[in-house]
Amino acid sequence: MNILLTGASRGIGAATLELLASTGHQVAGHSTMGDNGLIAGDLADPAATRLIWDAALDRLGGRIDALVNNAGIYEGVADDAADQEWHSAWDRTLRINLQATADLCRLAVGHFKANGGGRIVNVSSRAAYRGDSPSHWHYAASKSAIIGMTKTIARGYAADNILAFAVAPGFTVSEMTEEYLAGRGGAAIVADIPLGRVTSTLEVAEAIRWLAIDAPAASTGSVIDLNGASYVR
Repeated sequence: MNILLTGASRGIGAATLELLASTGHQVAGHSTMGDNGLIAGDLADPAATRLIWDAALDRLGGRIDALVNNAGIYEGVADDAADQEWHSAWDRTLRINLQATADLCRLAVGHFKANGGGRIVNVSSRAAYRGDSPSHWHYAASKSAIIGMTKTIARGYAADNILAFAVAPGFTVSEMTEEYLAGRGGAAIVADIPLGRVTSTLEVAEAIRWLAIDAPAASTGSVIDLNGASYVR
C-alpha cells in the first residue's frame, strides 16, 4: 500500500514509519523540517497541508491508499496567562492538531472517492476521554475533536469504501521521555497505570499498521485505546 504519514521524524511517527516500511509498504513520511528524506511542511501554515499532500502523491506515483495523521504538538499554557498568550496557544494547538488533520482528511476523502476507497488513521490521545493537565485544555479539546471528526468520516463515507479509525495512546515511552520516566515524574505516571509500565511507541505503531492495512471494514469508526488501563471506557 501507498501511505502518507505525518509527524514521521520521531516517537510514534518514526516507529510507524519503520514498521510500515519493513512490512513492504511504500511510505511518504512528513516532518516539519523534512530531514532524512521526509517531506517538509510546517502544519502551522494553512497552505502546508495541500503542499504535503501533493508532494506525497508525486512521491507515491499518483496514488495514496492510506493517510495516517500523527503530527501534533503538546504545548502548555497557564489558565491565568494574558489573553493574547492564551488565544495564541489555543490558535496554534488547534491549527496544528485539528485543522491540519481535518485538511488532510478532506484531501484524502476526495482522492479516495475517485480511486475506489482508502483508509484514514488519526492519532488522538487518552486526553480525549480522560482530560489532561490544567495547562492543556486546548490539547485535550483538539484530541477530543479528532475523535468526533473520525467518527463523522466513518459514518459519512463508508458507502464509498472510505474507512476511518483512531488510536488514543496514553503516556508513551520514546527516546524523548526516557529521562523523564527515570525521574520522580515517571514514578507518578507509572503508579497510575495498572499495567505497570507506559506504552511503547512500537505498540502504538502496530495498532496504526493494523488499522491502516488489516482491520476489517466493519470496524470503521473504531478507536483503539493504548494506555495500560489507566483510563477505560
